[in-house]
Amino acid sequence: MSNATLPPLPATDRPDVTARLRDALLGAAFTADGLLELLGAPAYAALARSETVPALRATRGDTPLETLVRLFLLQQPVPHARVADVLPVDGCLESGWLVRVGGLGADEVAATVDVRPYGGPGGEDWFIVSDLGCAVGGAGGIGRRDEGVVLGVGGASTTLAGITVRTPVETALDLGTGSGIQALHAAQHATRVTATDVNPRALHITALTLALSGAPAAELREGSLFEPVREDETYDLIVSNPPFVISPGARLTYRDGGMGGDDLCRSLVQRSGERLNEGGFAQFLANWQHVEGEDWQDRVRSWVPRGCDAWIVQREVQDVTQYAELWLRDAGDHRGDVAEYQARYDAWLDEFEARKVRGVGFGWITLRRTGAAVPSVTVEEWPHPVEQPLGETVRAHFARLDHLRTRDDAALLEERFRLAAEVVQEQVGLPGAEDPEHVVLRQNRGMRRATKVDTVGAGFAGVCDGSLTAGRILDAIAQLVGEDPVLLRDRTPAQIRLLVEQGFLEPAE
Repeated sequence: MSNATLPPLPATDRPDVTARLRDALLGAAFTADGLLELLGAPAYAALARSETVPALRATRGDTPLETLVRLFLLQQPVPHARVADVLPVDGCLESGWLVRVGGLGADEVAATVDVRPYGGPGGEDWFIVSDLGCAVGGAGGIGRRDEGVVLGVGGASTTLAGITVRTPVETALDLGTGSGIQALHAAQHATRVTATDVNPRALHITALTLALSGAPAAELREGSLFEPVREDETYDLIVSNPPFVISPGARLTYRDGGMGGDDLCRSLVQRSGERLNEGGFAQFLANWQHVEGEDWQDRVRSWVPRGCDAWIVQREVQDVTQYAELWLRDAGDHRGDVAEYQARYDAWLDEFEARKVRGVGFGWITLRRTGAAVPSVTVEEWPHPVEQPLGETVRAHFARLDHLRTRDDAALLEERFRLAAEVVQEQVGLPGAEDPEHVVLRQNRGMRRATKVDTVGAGFAGVCDGSLTAGRILDAIAQLVGEDPVLLRDRTPAQIRLLVEQGFLEPAE
């Protein structure tokens, strides 16, 4: 890998300059809230799509905040005198945050990196550093195609940050740290954070992100996947937004893993189990192949290591043409030579055809190390909207699994349950009909699930307030509907388990 064509990065050995720069940025309201107020919602949203024209139009003045937006977000040269009114310009020039442009005697300066305000989950004002023009990728395309380029925060990064369990832990590992966003989040609830990347430039940028955000430094190690991790090291939390793209070759380090098909994601998941402490979580974003004649659920289920519970959620499936077009646009190939674009497109389809791949799934994988004799593995498809952050929803999912597997049906009926917050009941049927065709329970929080229930299930859920045992409730329902209470007790526990597992009911204790 070569970074020869990429510009030098700011120095990491000048914490005094970085601290002064941070103070100056905050003093000028160069924050997520400050940007939204200055630019307005449409221009602010356009920046997230790598569209800069609306923001350029909104920063025609000479206020400190407008100066910083043009300098660090829009990568425009700014007069030295204007910058000197806002930033410690000499220190920034000496340490490499800024450079003079325009030749000898030039009176303009430019940023060497993209610095983007980012609001932390507790209202923290953070800053994500990335290569120029590479704050986000996706349909807008990255700003440059150098192999070692480092992107900032995109939709995948924020998705992973949102689903990660945020309980306090001793040790956390961020595999493939990139610009450092996952390490930055982990530093808020982990005593020690280790961040790895095969790209040394990414490790340098992660150090800048952490320092400029005022976060504790992480231990930075170069290498692929678990190579930099010692044999005796285990962690309470492992997170990774890996280079999961299934591509022909490894053009771009930040996205192409260099292994065949979905082998990188498989290897990452399989090797994580032995690196987790008891009760620890490993959480990843991943792509997986939909292969002709094979159930995709069986494929990803086979990745789960021994001794781990797992929750695997497929959020989206693309056919191979959609998938190839997405990542060709991501690399900006659609803006280049037509013949070259078509040749690259052909190479993607050749690769998929050779592997008998008909589609590619995208989703989340969460592992939790468990001492249970029979681990639980849940694989499901859920393309519907969810409410982020989901970290607490993920933690609660595994807590409910622990609760259920220690109770047989008799013990379950002796328990008390509560209907989860913001669950509503919907009755579906023809207008004017005496009885509904079916009843649906719907969550308005977290995964926002919906599930059909029968009359008994709906009645049971509606009565659950923690005061009566499940068995007592079923006995009362049996009396109301004229059913044998013994038979009702026999056939209902499976439905109760499902409602608890999916979060509609919660154990009262």
